[in-house]
Amino acid sequence: MLMAVKFPLASNGARTPLPRNPLGFFPASIPSKPISLSLPLNNPNPHNCFCLKPYSSRLTLPHRRLPPIAALESDVPQSHHQGSETLSDSKRLEEWSSLTAKFSGAANVPFMLLQLPQIILNTRNLLAGNTTALLAVPWLGMLTGLLGNLSLLSYFAKKREKEAMVIQTLGVVTTFIVFAQLAIAGAMPLPYFVATSAVVSSGLLINFMNYFNVLHVQILKFWEDFITVGGFSVLPQVMWSTFVPFVPNSILPGITALVAALLAVALARAGKLPEKGVKFVGALSGWTATLLFMWMPVSQMWTNYLNPENIKGLSALTMFLALIGNGLVLPRALFIRDFMW
Repeated sequence: MLMAVKFPLASNGARTPLPRNPLGFFPASIPSKPISLSLPLNNPNPHNCFCLKPYSSRLTLPHRRLPPIAALESDVPQSHHQGSETLSDSKRLEEWSSLTAKFSGAANVPFMLLQLPQIILNTRNLLAGNTTALLAVPWLGMLTGLLGNLSLLSYFAKKREKEAMVIQTLGVVTTFIVFAQLAIAGAMPLPYFVATSAVVSSGLLINFMNYFNVLHVQILKFWEDFITVGGFSVLPQVMWSTFVPFVPNSILPGITALVAALLAVALARAGKLPEKGVKFVGALSGWTATLLFMWMPVSQMWTNYLNPENIKGLSALTMFLALIGNGLVLPRALFIRDFMW
C-alpha cells in the first residue's frame, strides 16, 4: 500500500530551493512539475523506505565536470579549482598551483637576463665603433616580440596572473633597451624608435593601472582596441616585409589587415556581432601576440640566411635563456588550461 504526497509549486512556476532531506543530499530545486513522494506503509525491506519520483524512475546526481580547454575564448579567466570534489583533490590542486606558480616565478630569472648578453655585446660594438655588427639584429623582428609582450601583458593583467605579468614587463623593458642601442647605431630609423617609445611607455602605465584597479574602464577599452587593431595590422605586414626584396615592397598586407581589424572592433563594440564573434575579437590580440612571437625566430633565421657573416653579432646565450624561460612557464600554462599561453 502506498501513500502519495504531492508538493505544490510556487504560483509563478519558478524553481524553489528544497531543504535537506533524510537521504542526505540537497536537490537543486523543485522542477516545473509536481513531485510524487511515495511512502510504502507495509514495506518488507526496511532499507528501501523512501523514493522520489519526479515523473521519472531515475534520479540523476551531479557529476564532476573538468574545466574546458580554452581556445579562442582564452581571454576569459579559467578556474583550475572547478570540479574539485574532495578535500584531498582540493589540496592536490593547491599544491600544483603553488608549484607551477613557483616555476613561472623562476622563469623571471632567465627572462630578466634574456637580452642582457645581447645588450652587453651591442655595447661593446658601439664602444668599438663597430656599428655594422648591430645590423645583425633585425629590429623589425624584435618589434614583433615587443608588441607581443605588450599584448600578453594586457592579457595577463586582465587575468591577474602576476608572475606572467612580470615576465612580459621584463621582456618589454629589455627589448626597449636593445632598440635604443639600435637607434644609436643607426640600425633602426629614429621616427620608428620615437613611436615605439610612446607605445611602450603608454602600455606599461595603462596595464599596471589596470592591475591595481585605478584605470577608467573607457581607457582600458580603448587600449584593448588599440592593441587588437595594431597587432593584427602589424603581423601580416611584418611577415611580408621579412622577405623583401624577394617580394615587392608593399604596405598592402598591413593596410588590408588594418581595415579588417577596424571593422571587426567597430562591429563588436556596436553589438552587431554574435556572441562567438565578440569572443573571437576579444581573443584576437592574444592570438596575434602568440603569432608575433612565433614569427621572431623566422625573421632571425631569414636574416642569418641572407647575411651569414653578421651572425657573429648575435648572442647564442640569449637564445639559450629564451629556451629555458619558455620551458619554465609551460607547466603553469598546462595547469590553468590556457591554450594561448
